[in-house]
Amino acid sequence: MAGSEQPPAAAGTDGGLGDRSLSQGLSVLVGLALCVTMLGLGCAVELGQLGQQLRRPVGVLLALLGQFVAMPLLAFLLALLFALDEVAAVAVLLCGCCPGGNLSNLMSVLVDGDMNLSIIMTASSTLLALFLMPLCLWVYSRHWINTALVQLLPLGAVSLTLGSTLLPIGLGVLVRYRHPRAADLLVKISLWSLLVTLVILFILTGTMLGPELMAHIPASVYAIAVLMPLAGYALGYGLATVFKMPPHCRRTVSLETGCQNVQLCTAILKLTFPPQLIGSMYMFPLLYALFQSAEAGLFVLAYKMYGRDSYKQEALGEEEDTDISYKKLKEEEVADTSYGTVTAEERGSVPMEPTQTAL
Repeated sequence: MAGSEQPPAAAGTDGGLGDRSLSQGLSVLVGLALCVTMLGLGCAVELGQLGQQLRRPVGVLLALLGQFVAMPLLAFLLALLFALDEVAAVAVLLCGCCPGGNLSNLMSVLVDGDMNLSIIMTASSTLLALFLMPLCLWVYSRHWINTALVQLLPLGAVSLTLGSTLLPIGLGVLVRYRHPRAADLLVKISLWSLLVTLVILFILTGTMLGPELMAHIPASVYAIAVLMPLAGYALGYGLATVFKMPPHCRRTVSLETGCQNVQLCTAILKLTFPPQLIGSMYMFPLLYALFQSAEAGLFVLAYKMYGRDSYKQEALGEEEDTDISYKKLKEEEVADTSYGTVTAEERGSVPMEPTQTAL
């Protein structure tokens, strides 16, 4: 009877994930995808922008509040609301504690957002994750502390995986500094590889897990995968509104908050957690990636259909304001230069004063 009580876990480790070579191949693919993503992130960072943000760190503050306050709390509340078990809860919490992903940079371009703000938020949240991601994971997992999975939570391995991302990020920053054109090409490659890799991982994982194990994923997990990015987008927009940011920056912060680095989450689940414990919940970050991309695509479509005209009007209004200010400034300059000047006619004319003859 004891052996029949855990068919999902057994299927997830032996029958579902295939033989050891397939599992190792999937681990290599996950690691390579993470390196390419982090390399592209580093190539998108310019040292001049970092200096500006250090002097006025609004982007860093928004990344801190969005990625390590709002999203972990949202993941924790959803796990409680849907009464998840410890395995599903850890997968959801891990995804909620991840930094922002590169998908938000691409989507920010499509909604006429602030690209500099998007890149700074993604880069700063990735660096902050070295310390804050394990801390948030430890704090919010206390609710399930009496379970074996949480007691064996590999926070050291999580920190090591996060630290390993510094090398490709630093290499990307160096490439940007030395070879800007090559950096632009690498950024495009990383964005396309992000989409292709997610599709490949989703297909391979679903195939190797098998339909039996996929059927054991609770409906509540699917519901959270749908609701969590949507709520993240709303929280990000509200956060930017509180900071009284312009509309294009609000759209940027919204996408940055809801889009998580699912490659990092997948790598941590695959490389640091025992497969016999995590089971089918390895699929959650891939489900999250699917729905965050679909919902971001709807966001972009709605903006293209209804919001772009207002953006053009805002840009036109700014240009008109600039023209009016420029004309006013020129008029003031003309008035200033004409005051107290002597024209050629005035210089040639001699004022004749009436004289009185003495009688």
